[in-house]
Amino acid sequence: MNFELISKYNMLPEGSRVLCAVSGGADSMCLLHLLFSKRRELGIELFAAHYEHGLRGAESLAEAEFVSAWCAENGIPCIVEHGDVAAYAREKGAGTEQAARELRYGFLSRAAEELRCDRIATAHNADDNAETIIFNLCRGTGGAGLRGIPPVRLNIVRPLLGCTRAEIEEYLRENSVPHVEDSSNMTDDYSRNLIRHRVMPVLRELNPAMAAAANRAAELSRQDEDCLDALAGEFIERHFDGESLPQKELRQLHPAIASRVLRRLCGGSQSMACTERAMSLLEGSEYAEADISGRRIRRERGRIYFNEAPEVSISPRRLIPGQTLEIPELNLRLRSEICRQETEINDLFKTCAFYYDNICGNIICTGKFDGDRLRPLGRGCTKSLKSLFAENKMTRQQRQTALVFRDDDGILAVRGLCIAQRAAARAGDKIIRIYFENTDNIETGRQ
Repeated sequence: MNFELISKYNMLPEGSRVLCAVSGGADSMCLLHLLFSKRRELGIELFAAHYEHGLRGAESLAEAEFVSAWCAENGIPCIVEHGDVAAYAREKGAGTEQAARELRYGFLSRAAEELRCDRIATAHNADDNAETIIFNLCRGTGGAGLRGIPPVRLNIVRPLLGCTRAEIEEYLRENSVPHVEDSSNMTDDYSRNLIRHRVMPVLRELNPAMAAAANRAAELSRQDEDCLDALAGEFIERHFDGESLPQKELRQLHPAIASRVLRRLCGGSQSMACTERAMSLLEGSEYAEADISGRRIRRERGRIYFNEAPEVSISPRRLIPGQTLEIPELNLRLRSEICRQETEINDLFKTCAFYYDNICGNIICTGKFDGDRLRPLGRGCTKSLKSLFAENKMTRQQRQTALVFRDDDGILAVRGLCIAQRAAARAGDKIIRIYFENTDNIETGRQ
């Protein structure tokens, strides 16, 4: 049997506490016997875990008893858990195979934690890998699906992945290792069984060593995928600012790398349709959005944003000089006073001042309105607020969160952007001075 993967991937370092997942079938009993026989040579501590799915009545219970008895006879600590896959599948609206897998791996994770095991060994073999690749091909997979079953995934290792089912059966005969047969494996009720019983025999006629060939192809695909993933990771590390990427640089990447960048930042595995929607944002310059697996990404001002911009609506509030005004939508606190202008300088992010005699009626704080216009200080013309936003390359979120001061005659100022010509004060003028404080900074003590 081919055990090269154990050393190649350092699956079982000396001193490891290894939890072997055991169904009682040929593959898992081969793995359990192998690890038990080589435990001293490998320098590992061995434990076993069996999950009884509750799907086949007495047969399933007998398998659990068989595993427990064999482990007890050989002094291997074993944990058995009984589940109800059918009920779980109904609750989650999932297929039986998917439900069984989720419950089984959840159990293995808990058992490993309870026994303080740092490795979970499963008995997937070369034929399983070939079947997985064929199954993925039928679903229209890309390179990731052609990698098949990974030899190592986090703390899960698969020592038999380089061994064929025929080699496993020979090992069982040579070492007189007992096992049980799962009757459900004999039916074609599941997709994997259909591939195993009908597709694999035809492929073996074409190439008797088909499983080994598929594993070589999977290894080559893993190497290619690892390389492309590394290039995508390097790009993200250089260009991602925590919420967005530059559109131009992303568009210049090879599509194989750009698509990986987008999939990674959109949440991992994506359908081809989702990936194509994300890739479409790389072309064009106007604002655009795409819904990708329940989240929305957007193109705006030459960047691709991966954090969905929250909708912000600023409720109108009256500003009364001498009183404090809270704008919770913006985490802002406004303090105001009537005083004399000392200079003509306005820092529109920290403070602004309005010429008192030119204020008409009450000062109201709002967000932007459709059709807003004003005559900005120093521009000599009337401009729409929309054009001022565009000139300053403000994003959609920045436009939504722009705080506008109005009176009965229109706009007085836009925080951080401009002040109306009529509201501008000169040194010595009576003014209303407004100070802006970020309430987040106040509450956390930041300055």
